[in-house]
Amino acid sequence: MKNSLLKILLVVLSAVAFSATAGAQFKEEAFTQTYADPSDTTSADTTANMFSFKNYFRGLAHKEEVKIGALTAGSAVFVGGGQIYNRQYWKLPVIYGGLGATIATGIHYSKEYDTSLDKKDKHMSQAMFAGAALIYWASLADGAKNYNRDIEGIQPGKSTVYSLLLPGLGQAYNGEYWKIPVYWAGLLGSTHFYLLNRKNYQRYRWIYKEATENEDYDGPVTAENALYYRNVYRRYRDYSIVAIAGFYLLQVIDANVFAYMQDFEIDDELSMRVSPTILTTDNQYAFGGGSDGAKLGVRIGLTF
Repeated sequence: MKNSLLKILLVVLSAVAFSATAGAQFKEEAFTQTYADPSDTTSADTTANMFSFKNYFRGLAHKEEVKIGALTAGSAVFVGGGQIYNRQYWKLPVIYGGLGATIATGIHYSKEYDTSLDKKDKHMSQAMFAGAALIYWASLADGAKNYNRDIEGIQPGKSTVYSLLLPGLGQAYNGEYWKIPVYWAGLLGSTHFYLLNRKNYQRYRWIYKEATENEDYDGPVTAENALYYRNVYRRYRDYSIVAIAGFYLLQVIDANVFAYMQDFEIDDELSMRVSPTILTTDNQYAFGGGSDGAKLGVRIGLTF
């Protein structure tokens, strides 16, 4: 059964590799937004921009536009940047105050646990640090949500950032809710096998260490078998890690590509037009006639 599960994971990874290539092709060739004015930088919404500290801080000063990808990346380091760019200054004391309070409290209880060894102090410290992480994540999500909030329609940059922050959130933004359980099933399943394989790897690593270093070892598993299973479960553990990363990247690519496809117009009417024409010797159309070596031909045009 485990071998079959590994084959399934390999198939998933192959699909991810294909999707990454296909996603790049869709984005760079099919969805370059040629339907818009290339000189209009205000209407474009994408994450495919190099980060620049100059552009980021000029954006915070409201002197030029910052793309959502660069804004989120900068806000990951300089917390609160998204709120400044969106002119929601009142949120800054909430973010900084929440981070300061939770981190300080977490450090306090961590020191208390070092001296008292009371599990209540340890759990309180962990809860405070988890709260700080949640506030940090919420500041990034809030900055992305309020970015260009006056623009109607789906923004591909937002969809991509949403998926980076929380798997499936980009699909929800695109209105493709049915994909969320698919990706979460893949992520949770891969995580389950990662934890299982890691547990077995650690078990056989300990047995192998005991069998080789302890002269009194008389366990049922020999050192040779322990080494074999240790290597097997280590490899399975690594496959599980790759599968987790694969499902995560796949849902990010999916959110980005299908957000671009929201504006991709497809006409249901398919028509074909056939008309006579004259071809010259260099296979070019000649509408005036009279060229030496010209031949009568047929021109076919498709409209879709």
